[in-house]
Amino acid sequence: IVQMPEVIKECSGIRIYGRRIRSVLFTTDVSIIANHNADAILAVYPFTPSPAIIKSIMLVASVPVLAGVGGGLTTGMRSANMSLLSESEGAYAVVVNGPTDVKTIEAINKVVDIPIIYTVVSEKSDLTSRIKAGVDILNVSCGMETPRVVKKIREAFPDFPIIATGGPTEDSIRRVIEAGANAVSYTAPSNGELFKGKMEKYRKHAKD
Repeated sequence: IVQMPEVIKECSGIRIYGRRIRSVLFTTDVSIIANHNADAILAVYPFTPSPAIIKSIMLVASVPVLAGVGGGLTTGMRSANMSLLSESEGAYAVVVNGPTDVKTIEAINKVVDIPIIYTVVSEKSDLTSRIKAGVDILNVSCGMETPRVVKKIREAFPDFPIIATGGPTEDSIRRVIEAGANAVSYTAPSNGELFKGKMEKYRKHAKD
């Protein structure tokens, strides 16, 4: 299975409906979603949100799913309707992209009871207005700047739940935890990468 880095266990975690979430696996690959040891799945993708995709993910997921509902290409009532669908399918939270405006967040907040997660892509994001509109959790994804942005947010919002992109190494993950992240998202290897390792083992075994 896809194993989460052990260092993520150092997070304090975020409680959603009684479940403590520390490790969040970023993937929409259903075969990986069925084979991992993460606490939750971050199911966001760069296309218009689709009911068929969220239904497929929920069918195979055995842990809470944080479902992407747009906010960039898809806004307003379309995002609100996708949020309602995601909640009805069993999602634990909905995730909106960086460009999501306040009106879209307010529209989502009116139709769902599950938490709204806002993705922070820049330190210039207006977080106060979005939190007032209904955002419950921040998801910081600022590349190499993530630890610094997490630290800045933590100073401004001492008790607000933060998920942050951890990066590829234990050191990079530890930096975002020390900066104040309560949970860490980890990008799953692709199916092709996993298969490559397995095929190399098969070939070696065949030669022996």
